[in-house]
Amino acid sequence: MNTETISVFIKMEMVRQEDGPSRSTRAMVHLDRLRAMQLAADITQEEKNMRVFVTGATGFIGSALVPELIKAGHEVLGMARSDAGAKSLETAGAKVHRGDLEDLESLRSGAKQAEGVIHLAFNHDFSNFQANCEMDTRAVEALGSAVAGSDRPLVITSGTGIVHVEGRPSTEDDAANSPFPRVASEVAAAELAAKGMRVSVMRLPQVHDTVKQGLITYLVALAREKGVSAYVGDGSNRWPAVHIFSCAQLYRLALEKGKAGARYHAVGEEGVPLREIAEVIGGGLKLPVVSIPQEKAGEHFGWLAYFVGHDIPASSALTQERLGWRPAGPGMISDLKKMNYSPA
Repeated sequence: MNTETISVFIKMEMVRQEDGPSRSTRAMVHLDRLRAMQLAADITQEEKNMRVFVTGATGFIGSALVPELIKAGHEVLGMARSDAGAKSLETAGAKVHRGDLEDLESLRSGAKQAEGVIHLAFNHDFSNFQANCEMDTRAVEALGSAVAGSDRPLVITSGTGIVHVEGRPSTEDDAANSPFPRVASEVAAAELAAKGMRVSVMRLPQVHDTVKQGLITYLVALAREKGVSAYVGDGSNRWPAVHIFSCAQLYRLALEKGKAGARYHAVGEEGVPLREIAEVIGGGLKLPVVSIPQEKAGEHFGWLAYFVGHDIPASSALTQERLGWRPAGPGMISDLKKMNYSPA
């Protein structure tokens, strides 16, 4: 029962008592209970509405998350590196905190001003990926130090690709088992949770709309460069995916309801075959679609070879059950088909 409904009942009860010959003890007790329920509802609403510090607030996911949080009644303090980023946050209705991933003090000071933290920022320069993953680990540790000693939620970001399970989609209960260096972020989060902090992990698949699609955006660029849209072997290996707006909604739910040490999967589709993805890219770019033998994947795909050659489906059944999330929106293939493939 929400606070508005309780207020109506209180007014009805007061009118009923005023019209009656006397205010019985039972009626007075009933009125007191209604007032107590209203007070509890008001407190719950105040607790729900948080000031949230968001790193990566001007990025692809952040640009969808900021309005999602504001719409739900939260106040957003978004981190921005540039004047342009600061202006976009102000336009969206958020407050601005200047800083970046390398400035750990800016991360700590932003988190200390907030009642909840969502860490989205990551340097996606894959030519320096190991160092960027180490930077992210330091960022997680810095944010954790700022929320230590409190029940303030901290949601950090990882990927479904760091888990591989033979014969079935990976689940939230599966520990990271990949040599992929992004695993370090989850390890850092687990260490913070073990110290009593309310830290949870959001594992992302390919997050998409009709403009960007995670790693698939790099596949499109590679196809332009190579003159063919390719997949490995028979192309039956799968990548999970989720629409950007559903992803943003899940981050909000994890902030509001997430448990310490929990892992959540932002998965709308458990697995989209790479051959199907390559065929849509080829059609959009009007390029031939070809199969690359596994032994030549590194030569053709470069750093993408590790992902393109793996079957890494993932399930979000436990996330949906635990947070009440229901993924929605267009599927990956639908968005790829609607993308503008004209040269920029």
